[in-house]
Amino acid sequence: MTALPSWRDTPARAAILDLVDRVANGPDALPPAERVAVFDNDGTLWTEKPVPVQLHFLVEQWARAAASDPALAERQPYRAAATGDLAWLGGAVDKHYAGDDSDLGVLIEAVVAAQAGRSVGTYADAVREFLDEATHPALGTPYRYATYQPMRELLDLLRDNGFSTYITSGGDRDFMRPFTEDFYGVAPEQVVGSSLGLTYDAEKGDVVYSFLDDGPEKPVRIWSRIGRRPVLAVGNSDGDVPMLGYASAHPLGLAVLIHHDDPDRGDLPYDKGAEQALALAADEDWTVVSVRDDWSQVFPVPPVAPRVGATGGAPVAVPHGGVEAP
Repeated sequence: MTALPSWRDTPARAAILDLVDRVANGPDALPPAERVAVFDNDGTLWTEKPVPVQLHFLVEQWARAAASDPALAERQPYRAAATGDLAWLGGAVDKHYAGDDSDLGVLIEAVVAAQAGRSVGTYADAVREFLDEATHPALGTPYRYATYQPMRELLDLLRDNGFSTYITSGGDRDFMRPFTEDFYGVAPEQVVGSSLGLTYDAEKGDVVYSFLDDGPEKPVRIWSRIGRRPVLAVGNSDGDVPMLGYASAHPLGLAVLIHHDDPDRGDLPYDKGAEQALALAADEDWTVVSVRDDWSQVFPVPPVAPRVGATGGAPVAVPHGGVEAP
């Protein structure tokens, strides 16, 4: 069977296959224990536009909370969830990627409240129920079909060649763990994500919540959890830059950046939040994967799915092989 069948025969695919061959079979092949690959999740393994999946989940949680307690609806992010006007939430995320975390504390407080008093098992059940019932707002398919087929193939190829595959995401670790094995074949113990912790903020003179596994936190958590420098890292945004640099510094290392530039197959194109990563990719000789040019298929094929771009009506069958570019 052809390796990476949903990838076109381009330099990006060749660079990845060359890395796998050198690490697994070449004269400098690494022992399996050292074949570590790390992946961001949102925008790398599944779509994050028009809204990150976890944020969709949280909005539903916050809307229910605001309905039970109208006083909550007077403040963010509950107001955004209750009214359906998500501009504030999108702005808070954009501000974070621009280095402004002035709204981050408000978001973290609401995230903590959504989990307060729940056991990890109850929370996992809520995530699974959400993913079983919710649909992607643009594609109209369940979220398991909003994963990227080429990335699922890459994960399988790596494991077939003795790699350990980890998810190192800014997303909530306990939100991801209930589905990563089912969706990607990545076991829960191989998920390194954000989790509630505490740190001392000298400017505030107080102990504050530390939540995000993003930016410079990613290499720190990779080392603390895995204990090895990855030989492959794949990301898509400025928050992944330190992780990509960490992997590219490995003697055999490869950094891969997913560029969302395809307006035609349901994966909304965007550069916002990836400007620094795209600029550095050229300077550092990282491999940039163009969704438009390097992937012949973007999403896995659901049994029955709405046609991409359809505005209504009954769903139509998608031909075997998925949505392909001409």
